[in-house]
Amino acid sequence: MTYEQFQRQASFEHEELIAFAYGRLVKDPPPGFDGRLPAPPFLMVDRVVSMERDGRRGRIVAQQDVRLDAWFFQCHMAGDPVQPGCLCLDAVWQLLGFYGIWRGGLGAGRALGCGEVAFEGQIRPHDSRVLYVVEIRRFAELRTSGATLVIGDGEIYVDEKRVGYVREARTGLFPGIVYGDYPLRSPLSVGGEVRRT
Repeated sequence: MTYEQFQRQASFEHEELIAFAYGRLVKDPPPGFDGRLPAPPFLMVDRVVSMERDGRRGRIVAQQDVRLDAWFFQCHMAGDPVQPGCLCLDAVWQLLGFYGIWRGGLGAGRALGCGEVAFEGQIRPHDSRVLYVVEIRRFAELRTSGATLVIGDGEIYVDEKRVGYVREARTGLFPGIVYGDYPLRSPLSVGGEVRRT
């Protein structure tokens, strides 16, 4: 699809999300279009049901199918399989980054933190579907640095029962930080602070 089509499309199927993760969905990306979703198995959503924009606010709704043989059920915990809550939080961060790119932000996404997180239930191997509803509280393109900031509140449901929420989750998009020559050593092959200019 073209970049213009990508920005107009309001829902994305699993195949499209995987193509996006590998940088193959948008055939004419603008310079600095470095954003990606994690590739499977770390991609924590199977489809984006809807995306909306309303000025600096918006909304994104996504689903994750629960799979009996999911990698995390094999190791978390042996004899007591449960989806780690931190993966639900990561799903919200992934969705915020995807939303930022969809809105026109450039650069690579990084989770920046969150306010309150609470888990009120659990996701088990024989559940059916997880639903993520993320209300975008702020979308901002920071002109001086070229970075983009997306802040949202997420609700997490499994089979229509709320099992958790996150408040003030923050994801940033930063230009010029992609370590594309992995595993070779280069100036971007070590971590550290993402400098703010």
